[in-house]
Amino acid sequence: MVLAIVSFIIFLIVGVIAGGVFYGYSSLQPVEAQDENIRFIVDPGMNSKQIANRLEEKGLIRNQTSFTYYLKFKNEGQRFQAGEYEMKPGITIDKIIQKLNHGETVVDIIKFTIPEGYTLSQIADKLSQENLVNIDVLNELLVQPELFSSESIKNIPEDENLKYVLEGYLFPETYEMKSDSSEQEIIERMLLELDRKLMTLPKNWQEQLENQGITFHEMMTIASLIEREVVVDEERKTVAGVIYNRIRDKSIKLEIDATVQYALDEPKERLLYEDLEIESPYNTYYVEGLPPGPIASPSILSIEAALYPEETSYYYYVTKKDGSQEHLFAETYEGHLQNIKKSKQTAQN
Repeated sequence: MVLAIVSFIIFLIVGVIAGGVFYGYSSLQPVEAQDENIRFIVDPGMNSKQIANRLEEKGLIRNQTSFTYYLKFKNEGQRFQAGEYEMKPGITIDKIIQKLNHGETVVDIIKFTIPEGYTLSQIADKLSQENLVNIDVLNELLVQPELFSSESIKNIPEDENLKYVLEGYLFPETYEMKSDSSEQEIIERMLLELDRKLMTLPKNWQEQLENQGITFHEMMTIASLIEREVVVDEERKTVAGVIYNRIRDKSIKLEIDATVQYALDEPKERLLYEDLEIESPYNTYYVEGLPPGPIASPSILSIEAALYPEETSYYYYVTKKDGSQEHLFAETYEGHLQNIKKSKQTAQN
């Protein structure tokens, strides 16, 4: 009889222990997985028990008591960092602990797009209008290239005629950055993007500078002219060839309308003859050769066109008036006048 009672008591003890072990094990298993992210905040000064309670409230753990005991068993919980977290239900207990230890808090992202062919002023205005920067701080930084680590900007010459020293070097792209990024970090990101994009060019691209007899800065200037003049991609290298022909022929000037627009404080929808006489180093109707620097931020296609222009005998081009945004090209001025006439005729039809 005594033996039977002892055996029953042992059975009960083993059963209780087994049940406790099973409950403890099951309560530490991940909750049912879900696709939706759950956000929660760990406030400064919260202890591990309070954090466990919050995790249970948010449905990320099954039982806060089991979680707390598990932390003690693993000697964890002392390094949890405050902040806002985002986790999916179904994540393991150990993964939750890891994220809290490492402070893997939510990083709010800002997204903005700089269109191809934007000027520095347009870029600054866009960033300001989207409340991403303080315009005054941004403008102060834009005249201090020495603050940035980009390799490309080391090629910018010291020239008092440069309207904006970093013009053309902030690469047009869609960017995603941390919401607390500073004005300097935003500029740096766009400058470094140009460095990165240049690495996608053919390996011999730097040899092309010597082959064309130009500097890197002049190449960026030509690329910006192409960007502002061309819409149809297939014409970029042809227009590049025209630009090189006119640069090398000392008897004519570039006479590119986009440079006049850049020289004006307020660009016009339509240029007048008097605008072509503006005394500006950027007005290629007024000066010989290239302007002092880029007039906009060129795309990688325009940069490639500036490096690898089409060999052509064209010296002139005019935009078609048929809405195609294509150009008519000519070798002579007489041919150019005929193309202007053709262009006007297409506008009438």
